[in-house]
Amino acid sequence: MKVESLKPFDGQHCETTATGTLLRQLGIELSEPMLFGLGQGLGFIFWNMKTMDFPFIGGRVKTDLLTQNIAKNLNLELTVKETSSKQKAWEGVKELIDNGQVVGLKLDCYHLEYFSNPFHFAGHYAAIYGYDNDNAFLVDTRQQGGQVKTSLNSLALARSEKGPMSSKNLYYTLRQTDKNFNLKKAILTAIKNNATEYLSPPITNIGYKGILKTSSEIIKWFNNSGNIEREFKQSANIMEKAGTGGALFRNLYRDFLKESYDLLQLDELKTGHENFSEIAKLWTNVADLFIKVSETKDFNYIQQASDILKTISDKEKKTMELLATK
Repeated sequence: MKVESLKPFDGQHCETTATGTLLRQLGIELSEPMLFGLGQGLGFIFWNMKTMDFPFIGGRVKTDLLTQNIAKNLNLELTVKETSSKQKAWEGVKELIDNGQVVGLKLDCYHLEYFSNPFHFAGHYAAIYGYDNDNAFLVDTRQQGGQVKTSLNSLALARSEKGPMSSKNLYYTLRQTDKNFNLKKAILTAIKNNATEYLSPPITNIGYKGILKTSSEIIKWFNNSGNIEREFKQSANIMEKAGTGGALFRNLYRDFLKESYDLLQLDELKTGHENFSEIAKLWTNVADLFIKVSETKDFNYIQQASDILKTISDKEKKTMELLATK
Protein backbone atom coordinates (compact mmCIF):
# COMPACT_ATOMS: atom_id res chain seq x y z
CA MET A 1 0.00 0.00 0.00
CA LYS A 2 1.37 3.41 -1.02
CA VAL A 3 -0.13 6.88 -1.04
CA GLU A 4 -0.53 7.48 -4.76
CA SER A 5 -0.55 11.28 -4.62
CA LEU A 6 2.88 11.49 -2.97
CA LYS A 7 4.89 14.64 -3.65
CA PRO A 8 8.22 14.04 -1.85
CA PHE A 9 10.04 17.08 -0.49
CA ASP A 10 13.68 17.36 -1.52
CA GLY A 11 15.49 18.70 1.55
CA GLN A 12 18.76 18.70 3.47
CA HIS A 13 17.35 18.67 6.99
CA CYS A 14 15.26 15.81 8.31
CA GLU A 15 12.38 17.62 10.02
CA THR A 16 11.84 20.17 7.26
CA THR A 17 11.99 17.33 4.72
CA ALA A 18 9.41 15.24 6.60
CA THR A 19 7.08 18.15 7.36
CA GLY A 20 7.63 19.62 3.90
CA THR A 21 6.40 16.33 2.41
CA LEU A 22 3.25 16.52 4.54
CA LEU A 23 2.71 20.15 3.48
CA ARG A 24 3.04 19.28 -0.21
CA GLN A 25 0.15 16.85 0.16
CA LEU A 26 -1.89 19.88 1.30
CA GLY A 27 -0.84 21.89 -1.74
CA ILE A 28 1.53 24.12 0.29
CA GLU A 29 4.77 24.57 -1.67
CA LEU A 30 7.44 26.47 0.28
CA SER A 31 11.23 26.28 0.13
CA GLU A 32 13.22 24.52 2.84
CA PRO A 33 14.75 27.79 4.11
CA MET A 34 11.25 29.29 4.33
CA LEU A 35 10.00 26.28 6.32
CA PHE A 36 12.98 26.49 8.65
CA GLY A 37 12.40 30.20 9.21
CA LEU A 38 8.65 29.85 9.68
CA GLY A 39 9.44 27.08 12.16
CA GLN A 40 11.51 29.57 14.19
CA GLY A 41 14.23 26.98 13.85
CA LEU A 42 17.47 28.80 14.58
CA GLY A 43 18.93 27.97 17.96
CA PHE A 44 21.87 26.40 19.72
CA ILE A 45 22.49 23.85 22.43
CA PHE A 46 25.58 22.30 23.99
CA TRP A 47 24.53 19.12 25.71
CA ASN A 48 26.81 16.88 27.74
CA MET A 49 25.61 14.03 29.96
CA LYS A 50 27.51 11.19 31.58
CA THR A 51 25.45 8.70 29.57
CA MET A 52 26.66 10.25 26.28
CA ASP A 53 29.86 9.20 24.51
CA PHE A 54 30.74 12.83 23.81
CA PRO A 55 29.00 16.23 23.90
CA PHE A 56 26.23 17.07 21.43
CA ILE A 57 26.45 20.39 19.59
CA GLY A 58 23.08 21.38 18.11
CA GLY A 59 22.25 24.40 15.98
CA ARG A 60 18.45 24.41 15.99
CA VAL A 61 15.57 24.69 18.40
CA LYS A 62 14.51 21.69 20.45
CA THR A 63 13.16 18.70 18.53
CA ASP A 64 9.40 18.78 17.84
CA LEU A 65 9.17 22.58 18.15
CA LEU A 66 9.97 23.29 14.50
CA THR A 67 6.87 21.54 13.15
CA GLN A 68 4.73 22.99 15.96
CA ASN A 69 5.81 26.50 14.98
CA ILE A 70 5.27 25.88 11.26
CA ALA A 71 1.73 24.65 11.94
CA LYS A 72 0.97 27.62 14.18
CA ASN A 73 2.33 30.22 11.75
CA LEU A 74 0.52 28.67 8.77
CA ASN A 75 -2.79 28.18 10.65
CA LEU A 76 -2.66 24.40 10.26
CA GLU A 77 -3.95 21.67 12.56
CA LEU A 78 -1.10 19.51 13.90
CA THR A 79 -2.01 16.16 15.44
CA VAL A 80 0.76 14.41 17.39
CA LYS A 81 0.39 10.98 18.94
CA GLU A 82 2.64 8.82 21.09
CA THR A 83 2.26 5.35 22.55
CA SER A 84 4.56 2.94 24.34
CA SER A 85 3.00 0.06 22.37
CA LYS A 86 4.84 -0.81 19.14
CA GLN A 87 1.73 -2.55 17.83
CA LYS A 88 -0.59 0.40 18.47
CA ALA A 89 2.01 2.76 17.04
CA TRP A 90 2.15 0.80 13.79
CA GLU A 91 -1.60 0.30 13.57
CA GLY A 92 -2.14 4.04 13.96
CA VAL A 93 0.28 4.87 11.15
CA LYS A 94 -0.98 2.04 8.92
CA GLU A 95 -4.58 3.25 9.19
CA LEU A 96 -3.59 6.78 8.16
CA ILE A 97 -1.64 5.51 5.14
CA ASP A 98 -4.56 3.27 4.15
CA ASN A 99 -6.70 6.44 4.15
CA GLY A 100 -4.27 8.22 1.82
CA GLN A 101 -2.46 10.25 4.51
CA VAL A 102 1.32 10.73 4.55
CA VAL A 103 2.60 10.60 8.14
CA GLY A 104 5.56 12.19 9.89
CA LEU A 105 7.68 9.96 12.14
CA LYS A 106 10.26 10.69 14.82
CA LEU A 107 12.84 7.97 15.25
CA ASP A 108 16.43 6.94 16.00
CA CYS A 109 18.27 6.80 12.67
CA TYR A 110 20.69 4.17 14.01
CA HIS A 111 18.26 1.39 13.07
CA LEU A 112 17.35 2.65 9.59
CA GLU A 113 18.88 0.29 7.07
CA TYR A 114 19.56 2.92 4.41
CA PHE A 115 21.94 4.87 6.67
CA SER A 116 25.43 4.00 5.44
CA ASN A 117 27.11 5.23 8.64
CA PRO A 118 24.60 4.56 11.42
CA PHE A 119 24.81 6.45 14.71
CA HIS A 120 22.36 6.88 17.56
CA PHE A 121 20.33 10.05 17.13
CA ALA A 122 16.74 9.79 18.34
CA GLY A 123 15.73 13.22 17.07
CA HIS A 124 15.60 12.15 13.43
CA TYR A 125 12.47 12.61 11.28
CA ALA A 126 11.13 10.98 8.13
CA ALA A 127 7.78 10.85 6.34
CA ILE A 128 6.20 7.45 5.70
CA TYR A 129 4.00 7.04 2.64
CA GLY A 130 3.68 3.29 2.18
CA TYR A 131 4.39 -0.27 3.26
CA ASP A 132 4.24 -3.88 2.12
CA ASN A 133 4.64 -7.18 3.98
CA ASP A 134 8.32 -6.55 4.67
CA ASN A 135 9.22 -2.89 4.24
CA ALA A 136 8.23 0.67 5.00
CA PHE A 137 8.63 3.33 2.30
CA LEU A 138 9.92 6.68 3.55
CA VAL A 139 10.92 10.14 2.43
CA ASP A 140 14.20 11.20 4.06
CA THR A 141 16.79 13.86 3.29
CA ARG A 142 18.56 14.24 -0.01
CA GLN A 143 21.83 12.93 1.42
CA GLN A 144 20.10 9.81 2.76
CA GLY A 145 18.59 9.00 -0.62
CA GLY A 146 15.23 10.82 -0.72
CA GLN A 147 12.66 8.07 -1.30
CA VAL A 148 14.03 5.08 0.62
CA LYS A 149 12.88 1.90 2.31
CA THR A 150 13.70 0.03 5.50
CA SER A 151 12.34 -3.18 6.96
CA LEU A 152 9.25 -2.97 9.16
CA ASN A 153 11.26 -4.52 11.99
CA SER A 154 14.02 -1.90 11.73
CA LEU A 155 11.39 0.85 11.62
CA ALA A 156 9.78 -0.46 14.81
CA LEU A 157 13.18 -0.45 16.55
CA ALA A 158 13.93 3.07 15.32
CA ARG A 159 10.58 4.41 16.52
CA SER A 160 10.77 2.83 19.99
CA GLU A 161 14.43 3.45 20.81
CA LYS A 162 15.08 5.10 24.17
CA GLY A 163 17.67 7.72 25.02
CA PRO A 164 18.36 11.45 24.56
CA MET A 165 15.74 13.24 22.42
CA SER A 166 13.68 10.06 22.00
CA SER A 167 9.87 9.89 22.03
CA LYS A 168 7.44 7.01 22.42
CA ASN A 169 6.79 6.00 18.81
CA LEU A 170 5.82 9.58 17.95
CA TYR A 171 3.91 10.21 14.72
CA TYR A 172 2.14 13.30 13.40
CA THR A 173 -0.12 14.63 10.67
CA LEU A 174 -1.05 18.07 9.34
CA ARG A 175 -4.45 19.26 8.15
CA GLN A 176 -5.73 22.54 6.80
CA THR A 177 -8.20 24.61 8.81
CA ASP A 178 -10.75 27.19 7.77
CA LYS A 179 -8.12 29.92 8.31
CA ASN A 180 -5.73 30.76 5.48
CA PHE A 181 -2.28 32.17 6.21
CA ASN A 182 -0.70 35.47 5.22
CA LEU A 183 2.92 34.63 4.34
CA LYS A 184 4.31 38.13 4.87
CA LYS A 185 2.68 38.41 8.29
CA ALA A 186 3.80 34.88 9.21
CA ILE A 187 7.40 35.71 8.28
CA LEU A 188 7.55 38.78 10.51
CA THR A 189 5.95 36.91 13.41
CA ALA A 190 8.38 34.01 13.04
CA ILE A 191 11.47 36.24 12.84
CA LYS A 192 10.53 38.24 15.92
CA ASN A 193 9.63 35.12 17.92
CA ASN A 194 12.81 33.29 16.93
CA ALA A 195 15.04 36.24 17.78
CA THR A 196 13.33 36.87 21.11
CA GLU A 197 13.63 33.23 22.15
CA TYR A 198 17.25 32.98 21.01
CA LEU A 199 18.23 36.05 23.03
CA SER A 200 16.55 34.81 26.23
CA PRO A 201 18.06 31.37 26.90
CA PRO A 202 16.73 29.77 30.10
CA ILE A 203 20.11 28.13 30.79
CA THR A 204 23.67 29.01 29.80
CA ASN A 205 24.21 26.15 27.35
CA ILE A 206 21.52 27.46 24.97
CA GLY A 207 21.57 30.31 22.42
CA TYR A 208 24.48 32.71 22.11
CA LYS A 209 25.40 32.02 25.75
CA GLY A 210 25.64 28.35 24.86
CA ILE A 211 28.03 29.07 21.99
CA LEU A 212 30.23 31.10 24.33
CA LYS A 213 30.15 28.29 26.89
CA THR A 214 31.06 25.79 24.18
CA SER A 215 34.22 27.78 23.47
CA SER A 216 35.57 26.69 26.87
CA GLU A 217 33.80 23.31 27.10
CA ILE A 218 35.52 21.93 23.99
CA ILE A 219 38.86 22.51 25.71
CA LYS A 220 37.70 20.41 28.69
CA TRP A 221 36.35 17.81 26.27
CA PHE A 222 39.71 17.61 24.47
CA ASN A 223 41.62 17.24 27.75
CA ASN A 224 39.28 14.53 29.09
CA SER A 225 38.49 12.67 25.88
CA GLY A 226 38.95 8.91 25.82
CA ASN A 227 39.18 8.83 22.03
CA ILE A 228 40.01 12.18 20.43
CA GLU A 229 40.21 10.77 16.91
CA ARG A 230 36.77 9.14 16.95
CA GLU A 231 34.89 11.70 19.04
CA PHE A 232 35.92 14.88 17.22
CA LYS A 233 35.63 13.29 13.77
CA GLN A 234 32.13 11.99 14.53
CA SER A 235 31.10 15.33 16.03
CA ALA A 236 32.30 17.17 12.91
CA ASN A 237 30.47 14.73 10.64
CA ILE A 238 27.25 15.05 12.64
CA MET A 239 27.53 18.85 12.60
CA GLU A 240 28.16 19.23 8.90
CA LYS A 241 26.63 16.16 7.26
CA ALA A 242 23.79 15.25 9.61
CA GLY A 243 22.90 18.89 10.08
CA THR A 244 23.04 19.55 13.81
CA GLY A 245 25.40 22.31 14.92
CA GLY A 246 27.29 23.01 11.73
CA ALA A 247 26.69 25.50 8.96
CA LEU A 248 23.54 23.86 7.58
CA PHE A 249 21.06 25.67 9.82
CA ARG A 250 22.88 28.99 9.44
CA ASN A 251 22.77 28.53 5.66
CA LEU A 252 19.05 27.78 5.84
CA TYR A 253 18.41 30.84 8.00
CA ARG A 254 20.60 32.98 5.72
CA ASP A 255 18.51 31.92 2.71
CA PHE A 256 15.26 32.39 4.64
CA LEU A 257 16.26 35.99 5.38
CA LYS A 258 17.10 36.53 1.69
CA GLU A 259 13.67 35.21 0.62
CA SER A 260 12.05 37.34 3.31
CA TYR A 261 13.92 40.45 2.16
CA ASP A 262 12.85 39.82 -1.44
CA LEU A 263 9.22 39.78 -0.26
CA LEU A 264 9.31 42.55 2.34
CA GLN A 265 12.22 44.83 1.32
CA LEU A 266 13.24 45.56 4.92
CA ASP A 267 16.86 46.64 5.44
CA GLU A 268 17.22 44.67 8.66
CA LEU A 269 16.52 41.45 6.77
CA LYS A 270 19.17 42.27 4.19
CA THR A 271 21.73 42.94 6.93
CA GLY A 272 20.71 39.74 8.71
CA HIS A 273 21.21 37.78 5.50
CA GLU A 274 24.70 39.24 5.03
CA ASN A 275 25.65 38.52 8.65
CA PHE A 276 24.52 34.90 8.52
CA SER A 277 26.49 34.43 5.30
CA GLU A 278 29.62 35.18 7.34
CA ILE A 279 28.47 33.20 10.37
CA ALA A 280 27.79 30.05 8.33
CA LYS A 281 31.37 30.04 7.01
CA LEU A 282 32.68 30.33 10.57
CA TRP A 283 30.67 27.26 11.62
CA THR A 284 32.18 25.28 8.75
CA ASN A 285 35.62 26.43 9.96
CA VAL A 286 34.84 24.98 13.40
CA ALA A 287 33.85 21.62 11.90
CA ASP A 288 37.01 21.61 9.74
CA LEU A 289 39.12 22.26 12.83
CA PHE A 290 37.42 19.36 14.62
CA ILE A 291 38.52 17.12 11.73
CA LYS A 292 42.08 18.40 12.09
CA VAL A 293 41.93 17.72 15.84
CA SER A 294 40.85 14.13 15.15
CA GLU A 295 43.69 13.66 12.66
CA THR A 296 46.52 15.30 14.62
CA LYS A 297 45.40 15.50 18.29
CA ASP A 298 46.98 18.96 18.18
CA PHE A 299 45.61 21.29 20.89
CA ASN A 300 46.28 24.35 18.73
CA TYR A 301 43.32 23.43 16.51
CA ILE A 302 41.02 23.25 19.54
CA GLN A 303 42.21 26.68 20.63
CA GLN A 304 41.47 28.06 17.17
CA ALA A 305 37.98 26.53 17.25
CA SER A 306 37.41 28.02 20.70
CA ASP A 307 38.35 31.50 19.48
CA ILE A 308 36.03 31.22 16.46
CA LEU A 309 33.14 30.15 18.70
CA LYS A 310 33.59 33.33 20.76
CA THR A 311 33.35 35.37 17.56
CA ILE A 312 30.27 33.44 16.42
CA SER A 313 28.53 34.01 19.76
CA ASP A 314 29.00 37.77 19.48
CA LYS A 315 27.94 37.94 15.82
CA GLU A 316 24.80 35.85 16.33
CA LYS A 317 23.77 37.85 19.40
CA LYS A 318 24.08 41.18 17.56
CA THR A 319 22.27 39.89 14.47
CA MET A 320 19.36 38.47 16.45
CA GLU A 321 19.11 41.73 18.42
CA LEU A 322 18.68 43.52 15.09
CA LEU A 323 16.04 41.04 13.90
CA ALA A 324 14.14 41.21 17.20
CA THR A 325 13.13 44.76 16.33
CA LYS A 326 11.01 43.51 13.36
